[in-house]
Amino acid sequence: MSGERKGYLDSAYAVEDAESTRNLYKDWAATYEEEVRANGYVTPTRCAHALANLAVNSSAPLLDLGCGTGLSGEAFKAAGFETIDGSDFSEEMLAYARAKPGVYRNLIHADLHNPLPASAGDYAHIAAVGVFSPSHAPAEMIDQVIALLPPGGCFVFSLNDHALEDPSYDQRIGALSDAATAEVAFREYGEHLPARGIKAVVCVLRKLRGDIPQFAPV
Repeated sequence: MSGERKGYLDSAYAVEDAESTRNLYKDWAATYEEEVRANGYVTPTRCAHALANLAVNSSAPLLDLGCGTGLSGEAFKAAGFETIDGSDFSEEMLAYARAKPGVYRNLIHADLHNPLPASAGDYAHIAAVGVFSPSHAPAEMIDQVIALLPPGGCFVFSLNDHALEDPSYDQRIGALSDAATAEVAFREYGEHLPARGIKAVVCVLRKLRGDIPQFAPV
């Protein structure tokens, strides 16, 4: 396809275990942004706009899981979110996120295969942009995130074409919806990496059972 740039992206879709994923992002950190931008990566902006259209209070705290070098944080900041914490399992990627002044309040080194780096009620909303894949973040993480949110809180995430091949993600979304634990407030299939011809679903799950909380600015 015209405009396609190759590099670590091919490896990213081929890794099959957590250790291989960790090593990939360690090696990729220095050129990650250049490569994904060259391939037209638009998912952070799509996720940020979807959440901004549903969030009641943009000053309420947001957790950006798997924030990498901070592209997603920049997108949420541009969409009006004021208080953003990020987490990632790669110290090398986090070093680049730390170098972006004014984007993140806190940055946390955390592996998504372990308990999530938050307690219930810490964040009004949570994001996982470009994170879900069987080797990186399993479908069960969707339940863990919803458990952390207050009623009315939103979880925005993406599922690219590769992730959509695994039915477990949509099964978890369906189970939460059927149980009236969360509702699908937004779902749209669109561009992800246009130069690669790869698309993604952007989904926002809103936790049910209660009023939307009002968070004081931090």
